[in-house]
Amino acid sequence: MSTTSKVVLGVSVLFSGGIVAGVHIQQKRLGERLHEGVLRDLERQNRKQENLRLLEEQVALTKQLEMERSKMLIGKESQQ
Repeated sequence: MSTTSKVVLGVSVLFSGGIVAGVHIQQKRLGERLHEGVLRDLERQNRKQENLRLLEEQVALTKQLEMERSKMLIGKESQQ
């Protein structure tokens, strides 16, 4: 085998190995990005549930405050 053919074979092997390694790295990064997307979605869902809980709490507190105000107004009207 001539020196030129050995060099060409070596370069071809290195180039092919580089391509395979690059594809594996790219697939790993894509998998990580997909996993991060799932984690972001879960966090978004948790925040949404927490916001809904806070909203329901605010609605309940508002109703309670309105009831107390109406009781106070009825009490003031009855005193007059």
